[in-house]
Amino acid sequence: MTSSVGDWTHRFEPGADGEAEGGATLLLLHGTGGNEDDLIGLGAALAPGVAVLAPRGQVLENGMPRFFRRLAEGVFDEQDLIRRTHDLAGFVREACDAYGRDTSRIWAVGFSNGANIAASLLLLDPGLLAGAVLLRATLPITPDNLPDLGSTAVLLSEGRPDPHVPAERAEALAELLRRAGAEVTLEWRDTGHGLTQEDVASASRWLAPKVR
Repeated sequence: MTSSVGDWTHRFEPGADGEAEGGATLLLLHGTGGNEDDLIGLGAALAPGVAVLAPRGQVLENGMPRFFRRLAEGVFDEQDLIRRTHDLAGFVREACDAYGRDTSRIWAVGFSNGANIAASLLLLDPGLLAGAVLLRATLPITPDNLPDLGSTAVLLSEGRPDPHVPAERAEALAELLRRAGAEVTLEWRDTGHGLTQEDVASASRWLAPKVR
């Protein structure tokens, strides 16, 4: 169902565990031009029966929803990114309270712009996410202080010839997360920015056991 918590339009699906406390929740974060419905099918494919929380980005770029502003292709508005990251973190906590979800078992699944703000959540609000699947992510920001991500697992799935994510920027994100203590798995695909069945199958094998 699509609803709102605060001023965030979003979709929440309780999953097979209903409203049971202790169940994991997938935080689904769409790419540019997407909405709260875009990744529902992906969430079900990665971890069937797990509750999902899917917000719609609040920034519009030529009418297309995003989670934060950019100044040009690959050039992010850092101050806006910081503000929007903290706004999203506040929404997630409020939504978990509203829906009775366990705030210690939130796993982000983000694609492109959604993966970038998920990475920003890891770096700027450590402890909010138990882990994340970052699909076609780049390094969004380098925090002043390295967070402690010692109990956090992260999968990055990147495309070698991706025209939107230079390989060195994806590798820089993986390295920064590792230096922060996260358990990082970096996988490369011989494909561009779009997702493949190989992405989905590999991410499911990585994620499903962690959210049971």
